[in-house]
Amino acid sequence: MTAFENWTLRDDSGTYDLSVTVPFDTVSALHDAGKIVDPYWGRNEYGLRWICEREWLASTVFSLTDVSQELVLTGLDGVVDVSVNGTHVLSADNNFRTWRADISKVAKIGENELVLTFKSVVAEGKARQDAQRYTIPYSFNCPIPNGNMLRKPACDFGWDWNIALAPSGIIGAVTLVPISSPRISHILIDQVFDETGTVTLAANAHVQNAPDGHTVEMRFGGRSVTPQIIAGVATGEFVVENPELWWPAGQGMQPLYDLEVRLDEEIQYRRIGLRQMELVTEKDAAGIGFKFRVNGRDVFAKGANWIPADALAGKIERAEVEKLLQSAVDANMNMIRVWGGGQYEPTWFYDLCDEMGLMVWQDFMFSCHLYPCDDAFLQNVAEEVRENVQRLHHHASLAVWCGDNELVGALTWYKESLENRDTYLVMYDRLNSAIERALFAAHPKAVWWPSSPSAGPLDFGDAWHDDSSGDMHFWSVWHENKDFEHYRDIRPRFCSEFGFQSYPSNRIIDTFVAPEDRNIAAPVLESHQKNEGGNERIAATMFRYFRFPVDFSNFVYLSQVQQGLAIKTAVSWWRSLKPHCMGTLIWQLNDTWPCASWSSLDYGGNWKLLHHMAKEFYAPVLVTVAPDKDEFVFSVVSDLPEDHVVDLRIQAVDMAGATREIDRFNVTAKSAEAVEAIRLGDTVLNDDEILYFSWDAGEDAMGAPLLGADIFAPKAWKTYDLLHAKIDLKTTQINDVTEVTLTSRGLGLFVSLEADIAGRFSENAVTLLPDTPLTITFTPESLGQAPQITLRDLHSATYDVVH
Repeated sequence: MTAFENWTLRDDSGTYDLSVTVPFDTVSALHDAGKIVDPYWGRNEYGLRWICEREWLASTVFSLTDVSQELVLTGLDGVVDVSVNGTHVLSADNNFRTWRADISKVAKIGENELVLTFKSVVAEGKARQDAQRYTIPYSFNCPIPNGNMLRKPACDFGWDWNIALAPSGIIGAVTLVPISSPRISHILIDQVFDETGTVTLAANAHVQNAPDGHTVEMRFGGRSVTPQIIAGVATGEFVVENPELWWPAGQGMQPLYDLEVRLDEEIQYRRIGLRQMELVTEKDAAGIGFKFRVNGRDVFAKGANWIPADALAGKIERAEVEKLLQSAVDANMNMIRVWGGGQYEPTWFYDLCDEMGLMVWQDFMFSCHLYPCDDAFLQNVAEEVRENVQRLHHHASLAVWCGDNELVGALTWYKESLENRDTYLVMYDRLNSAIERALFAAHPKAVWWPSSPSAGPLDFGDAWHDDSSGDMHFWSVWHENKDFEHYRDIRPRFCSEFGFQSYPSNRIIDTFVAPEDRNIAAPVLESHQKNEGGNERIAATMFRYFRFPVDFSNFVYLSQVQQGLAIKTAVSWWRSLKPHCMGTLIWQLNDTWPCASWSSLDYGGNWKLLHHMAKEFYAPVLVTVAPDKDEFVFSVVSDLPEDHVVDLRIQAVDMAGATREIDRFNVTAKSAEAVEAIRLGDTVLNDDEILYFSWDAGEDAMGAPLLGADIFAPKAWKTYDLLHAKIDLKTTQINDVTEVTLTSRGLGLFVSLEADIAGRFSENAVTLLPDTPLTITFTPESLGQAPQITLRDLHSATYDVVH
């Protein structure tokens, strides 16, 4: 296999000519070469959309001693014409596929030229739209039109959290392979468990350019077999008695067995986790349940939605992605949903999820638009599905393939489909059915769910408001401006999207905003808020729950406090419904660029306060409280495989920090269901008091302590007369780690630390009781740096004077 080097990128006008390295995208390549301004700074985005309106040519020169070569291209992002020595050899129009071209008739011994012409995605999208019999509406989230006509990430054309630049480029690789050399096209892997727990793993190597009778070497689990090729397939079987099972994070370990498949000079490797993964959707009195069962154990899914790691694919680095995924695991998450408006991630992404125990809900790449259903489009999609399923199906982390994101709901969003629903419903069904057929053709034992949200196959109802069946997207609190308490009005079976926005952290804001623009109404801040009315909603919610912050930096802090409280309200309530509800996936984990959004991690991976709170409300053992008329209902939830006795202590605390004992008792946390621990009348609290409760459930199987504490305020925080907490902060430097010890003389609420450098605090948004020191550590991202620490709390953020 030969890779290409020394690429040149130029535009069709001849204005730009620069050297690039694969992988690249047009926008980041121009910026890296100093040809354009930083697209993420200020309002620069709007002056750079001309890039996607032009054609771009990527070219390189290569030498051959043998012209019998096949050109192999992956990750061609855009609509691309490929030529060798001036002769057209291929047209590619799907970023999610591999493209191959025999160049033996156009190549020559010695020097050759390869040119990739990236057409304007704006012009190409319009041309394909114009060729349709019916108008195919595209999402209102996209300032650049007709992205639904092209097979590239939908969010490239803009989204309600993403910049709109629609870049093109090579985000995979371009290589040459000898035409006649034997090769492994793909390996279909199957696991069969018997009643004793023994697993038989079958590896079916599909080969090309090798005759029947030729042998393939396979190694797995310390054993070797050499099956012969029969009708293009060599099958090796391996029996594993007493296998080490793969488990999601928090449920057990993630052992991975190495599989090696060799065909002559070609070797392919897979890492296999032995496990049984089921999606269980059974009818019950409420409707249809929705839960994942792993190795016979029902697992509550705790996680978030994943969007591309960067708006510009050329900037994505494995180390940064690994950091984001590790942050999910560190916050006690066990699942991520690869959302359908982005991309199928590289194979190494799923390798990381296998290693970390992150189950993957994998959408096919269709989101919020309506889509064509002509034969050429569906055939293109079928190839896309086939290839990605063959590439990814063996991963232990892969939990479910989902047909699309919100396409059923999209039928109700557009004038055309509202006026002619039958036509567009049939078009949708053709697409969805084509995806399903291609999935099962590639992997007959795949786990499939038709759409998200969905009440189930052939149910085209309102899964945004019907909580009885399947998976739900619940957006009434954010998009319909309802209060946080509305989360407790529903009882979902599985909520795969819900969220509330905040601003990025102050340090991140400094990377794209000049000091004079640090105002939520400034055009720069509004341009980094892609959800219409989003800034207004953040501010209005503050008026609902808090006294207004004293300045901009505290506005940013308070936006993150209220985001955390919103999501905590939802998750803690839905976890208390276990097993009626068996999963919550927050929208969203990460950001593609620095902006106001629903993410729990800033662009670059910094933990927002929500992520710190998620680490607590996704803890293996959790005590929750919810109001029920004139009572406070305490529930104990456990996601561990064994029951645990929980020592629960409930106190009242006033605004000065004085505590008063209410109750203390033991309760058993069960693995299969949440347990109601106690009901207390709301008269247990005086008017100026809130609930403070702590618990100790011993240790988990690895010896980690199962401790926790939380507060609950029955009224809006603005109604309490907060007092100055008088928090003392002392720092100690131990090598590269900074220890911050906080001691409060009063009640410290949502006490948070900020650093002026990248790194991670061990905890944040904490409650401090008087004279109870707490030490928080800060680990910098780059060694040798010491941070400047800023302390914030609810009182100092919302009171101009100390009282």
